[in-house]
Amino acid sequence: MSGMKLNMGQRQYDVSVAYRIYPEVSKIPAMFPKDKFQLARFCLQSFRASLGSLRVKMFVLLDGCPSEFEDLFTKLFDSKDLELIRLAGIGNRQTFSRQIEVLLQQDYADAVYFAEDDYFYLPGQFEVMLNFLRDCPDVDFVSPYDHPDYYTLPIHSSPQLNRKYGNRHWRTAGSTCLTFLTTKKTLAKTQRIFRTYTYGNPDVCLWLSLTKQIVFSPRIVWRCFRERIAMGGFVAVSWLYGWPQILAGRRRRLWVPGSSIATHMEQRFLAPGIDWKAQFESLGAHA
Repeated sequence: MSGMKLNMGQRQYDVSVAYRIYPEVSKIPAMFPKDKFQLARFCLQSFRASLGSLRVKMFVLLDGCPSEFEDLFTKLFDSKDLELIRLAGIGNRQTFSRQIEVLLQQDYADAVYFAEDDYFYLPGQFEVMLNFLRDCPDVDFVSPYDHPDYYTLPIHSSPQLNRKYGNRHWRTAGSTCLTFLTTKKTLAKTQRIFRTYTYGNPDVCLWLSLTKQIVFSPRIVWRCFRERIAMGGFVAVSWLYGWPQILAGRRRRLWVPGSSIATHMEQRFLAPGIDWKAQFESLGAHA
């Protein structure tokens, strides 16, 4: 296994993945905007290529998916490494809750990954995240996605930690989406906050209560309101759902790569600094 350093508890697998997939298109993806099957196939192929030779246990949450969606996974992963969980269209929030349950109940790996079906990954790069998680004790969560919001919104203007690791620069962030890497131990300790998503807490708010960034900063919140940026209201919601964590919980560190390992496929929010069109074409896709 080229360059592999992970030795987290000598488990059977390097990482357990809970991959949730839904058969409808949401928003406007950069590729296959009207064909979710092709988009899902394309993203999954990139994910498989990014994993390289890692030992991966795949739990697939198929939410109202026809059988051809199952075939996408059985063609790319060995049956002994794959568990298909068929759900009857329970929706985004409930499938995230099921991801939490699956990853806490499994005992195949210490590292656990929450995956959504509309992310495109760079080949052979997933291992970098895993090693970063293992080697750095202050890494609680890792996102593969360098979100463009980090460069434009006041909510992300707090001072951040910066670090060079491997072939990338990394920095802390206040929030991300719901595709991320952590450990089973950390997930168990923070699950109460993540479960608030099921009850209506937006992802940005739950992350802010974990990282505690800007929740004590009236200046940044006032700037958000002054510039009519909705993010200001998210701070209030963070307190509504997460005040025990904000006041008494441990401040968690979320890290993101300075050069993205993956991008959300929404056209407006492709990660900056990478020629994604060229990357898409390298996997055989053409706009």
